[in-house]
Amino acid sequence: MKIKKGFIKGFNLVLAGLISLLGFVGCEKNVSENATAPEYGTPNADYTVKGTVVNKATGKPIKGIRVGYIPVVQPEPEYGVIATSFELKSQVIVLTNDDGEFELTNNFIPEKNLTLPVYVDDIDGEENGFFQSEEFEVDFSEAEQTGKPNSWYKGEFTLTVDFELTEIEQDTDE
Repeated sequence: MKIKKGFIKGFNLVLAGLISLLGFVGCEKNVSENATAPEYGTPNADYTVKGTVVNKATGKPIKGIRVGYIPVVQPEPEYGVIATSFELKSQVIVLTNDDGEFELTNNFIPEKNLTLPVYVDDIDGEENGFFQSEEFEVDFSEAEQTGKPNSWYKGEFTLTVDFELTEIEQDTDE
């Protein structure tokens, strides 16, 4: 059975008209009188944590400690998923220097009471002793604004924090 070309063209025109009407219904302007119209872009700011990582018992600085906003997590193997090695793109990690000092900076969307988790991990093995990895909550409400804001960029906020790690005693009986 052959369908006439005219019928198909007509049906396509009706369908295209119906789709275009439905598509434009959701495009009305919905902004209250007091609100400003949304703009393209997202406000952002640089948040810097700097300080020293020290041994909680002795107060001595520890070198070679990994400090980061996001922990390094190996993906859990899942059934039916090919295992791959990857790192998160937003991952920011630094190592402490010989004096235990670090400076960690990343860009985030600013909030009034921004609190960020900072992970502190001992990754150098026996070299400087074994230390318990910890997660600290860093509150930026008292941070000093050091960078100049402009347009969507709200500046740089810097906070100095010292982290204390607990040394893990190793059995030397062999």
